[in-house]
Amino acid sequence: MHSRLLRTVVFAVVGCAASPAVASAQLYTWRDAAGNLIVSATPREGAAQTYQVVNVRAGIRTTTEPTRIVNRRAREYEPLIEAYSTHHQVRPDLVRAVIQAESAFNPLARSVKGAMGLMQLMPATARELGVRDPWDPAENIRGGIAYLRSLLDRYSNNEELALAAYNAGPGAVEKYGTVPPYRETRNYVAKITRQANTPPPVATVERKTEIVNGREVVRLVTLPAAKGAKGPKHRDNR
Repeated sequence: MHSRLLRTVVFAVVGCAASPAVASAQLYTWRDAAGNLIVSATPREGAAQTYQVVNVRAGIRTTTEPTRIVNRRAREYEPLIEAYSTHHQVRPDLVRAVIQAESAFNPLARSVKGAMGLMQLMPATARELGVRDPWDPAENIRGGIAYLRSLLDRYSNNEELALAAYNAGPGAVEKYGTVPPYRETRNYVAKITRQANTPPPVATVERKTEIVNGREVVRLVTLPAAKGAKGPKHRDNR
């Protein structure tokens, strides 16, 4: 899956108009909070993954602007995330990571404790936020981002404490004065922080030529990348 997605992304990038490539080229990629692969010919300061593309034919061109490939499930909610994140001044990458951890972008997700929708709002929290229908993605995302904003304000924009409170409840954070010593909560905070800020490890992309139905087909492929460890089950103490 990773190789197939990367092939698709690279072909999308090399087909864009910009400066011509030479015999080899350098591509820089990273993933956003929702796991979407970003590809650019311009490095991102301090974090971009490097792909060395070798044996590239002259004439292939790359764009200097990052190209976002949004997975199908997350794509539908991008406008809502961008709009409400901007309104509440919350990092969109943080919101995407929270949604990924909470529901994997499933608007019908429901926890055993009764948390609902994309951002897993508890019934009482939804009522406080004026969310009439937590199964409506627009209302759920609006309410979830507003709640996250209130937690950031409560903890002076400390994202780790806000995430811990989102997961385990503000009472647990205030009891301990830090991220509570619950394994699930600490893993939850670490997972979201990592997804919102850290790119994957370096890999290599190579050009290969195949003969399909008597015609030469050029493909850019990558070595299989190790998948990240699956995150812990959500501790729903909210």
